[in-house]
Amino acid sequence: MPLSMVGIGETQVIKKVGGREETRKFLESLGFVAGSAVIVVSEIGGNMIVNIKESRVAINRDMANKIMV
Repeated sequence: MPLSMVGIGETQVIKKVGGREETRKFLESLGFVAGSAVIVVSEIGGNMIVNIKESRVAINRDMANKIMV
C-alpha cells in the first residue's frame, strides 16, 4: 500500500519507491530506500511528516503515493 494510507504513529518498512527517475533519486537522497523503516508523525491536508533514518521529513501526498510500504 502507499505511504499515504499509513496511520499516524505506525511504523512500516519501505518495499519500493516508484515514479520517474528524478523523483526516485530525490526520494532516495532523503533516505526513502527499500528496507528502511518509516514512521508517520503527522498528516495535515494530505501532507505528511515522517521519521526516516532519524530525521523528520515533510512530503506531499503525490510523493507519499509513490512510496510503497
